[in-house]
Amino acid sequence: MRRPRFIAEQARNAKGLLGWLIASIMARETWDVNQRAIEALEVEPRDHILDVGCGHGRGLAMLAALAPKGRVTGADPSALMAEIAVKRNRKLVRARRVGVVIAGAESLPFPDATFDKAMCIHVVYFWTDLGAALREIARVLKPGGRLVLVLRTNANAAAVQAFPIDVYNFSTLEEIVTALEVAGFAVDLPSDASAAQHAGPILITAARQRLPELENAGVRP
Repeated sequence: MRRPRFIAEQARNAKGLLGWLIASIMARETWDVNQRAIEALEVEPRDHILDVGCGHGRGLAMLAALAPKGRVTGADPSALMAEIAVKRNRKLVRARRVGVVIAGAESLPFPDATFDKAMCIHVVYFWTDLGAALREIARVLKPGGRLVLVLRTNANAAAVQAFPIDVYNFSTLEEIVTALEVAGFAVDLPSDASAAQHAGPILITAARQRLPELENAGVRP
């Protein structure tokens, strides 16, 4: 059953009272997969971590707990989602252990090599340029930095049929892997990725490789 377009639009860029409701629903529906992604990040106590498309911000507190000597930053293009994330994590924000910015993946307002880890949960569908977004994430990750993606591919027929194609863009697994590699990542797919993508979301981990332009600029892990 195809979801109404206005619901899909809210998932892409939440606004207004309906956006508050969608955020509440998403916080519950996506929590299990957020926990999986956070576990896969292998967070260290001093890590600086970026949650791209942080939405409601429920995962930011868990990340902060795992990195007590680091810092966690959420980025989301929706001003409403950023507001909700700040309110949910107000104590950590006041303590400057968590920060939230209004920004999309294609234009992240951070210097090169800022973060040790990054994650993106069910947001790749909304990027207008997959390659540009992944290159930007690679730019703000330190060489050797870890990226975790959770997404559905176009092999997941139920998802493709449920969401309007002009709002959700479901790439192939091959397109995702190629874009990651071109952006400078070494990709680690689960052994059952080809089969698993038909059943539901898959989790992909990738490591930011050293690139000559960063080496020449004197940037080190």
